Amino acid sequence: MVNTSSVELVVVPCLSDNYAFLVHNHDTNETALIDAPEAAPIAKVLADRRWALTDILITHHHNDHIDGVAALREGARVIGAAADAHRLPALDLAVAEGDVITVCGLPTHVIDVSGHTIGHIAFHMPGPAYAFTADSLMALGCGRLFEGTPAQMWQSLLKLRALPENTMICSGHEYTAANARFAASLDGAHPDLILRIEGIETARAAGEPTVPSTLLEEKRTNPFLRADIPEFKAVLGMAEASDEDVFAAVRAKKDKF
Repeated sequence: MVNTSSVELVVVPCLSDNYAFLVHNHDTNETALIDAPEAAPIAKVLADRRWALTDILITHHHNDHIDGVAALREGARVIGAAADAHRLPALDLAVAEGDVITVCGLPTHVIDVSGHTIGHIAFHMPGPAYAFTADSLMALGCGRLFEGTPAQMWQSLLKLRALPENTMICSGHEYTAANARFAASLDGAHPDLILRIEGIETARAAGEPTVPSTLLEEKRTNPFLRADIPEFKAVLGMAEASDEDVFAAVRAKKDKF
């Protein structure tokens, strides 16, 4: 059994508002990178900590998640979605929903979260309770639907919402303050949201990331996870609408916000 207390998570800011994530197992000395927006800041963290990459996990094909792979991949196993392999860096291991792989000695579950793109996957490590969701479920938001449908994204979000509430949602961007402004425009009197916005403002004023967040926080405050909540539907004036229609309406409002 893996000692999850020996597992460390490092958030690496990249580009203007991206995040990469490093998972290190101090017992096995293995290190995994989830997404590679650019190489330099990730390489610096690895060098400073004297860690060597053993795995690179890719969530989807957008350049701001893969551009650093080529410079970092030597000696590492590159893992990504079989369905997206034609537009990803060359994969050493192609995976699909339902696969369970071992990364840093940890069982890691692959979840298809298509919507933002088709073939977008998330990686869930139940032991340390990490979910790397990139541009699917985000802090107080979800990714814009470039390729998928609202119905696809809603089903993807339901899969993620079903994870344990203590799961750390490791999403791909520092969009939380903007997402909070949108959430407040929909349901500004919601007490959990008010408290969360205060915390976000404090963190950003201190230059601290707002990612990761907990799934419990997201379930309570993220409007895209609340599309089937009767109270939220009522606030939107959509009490009789289907869950998918509510989600689609919220996503359309965000696109124009």
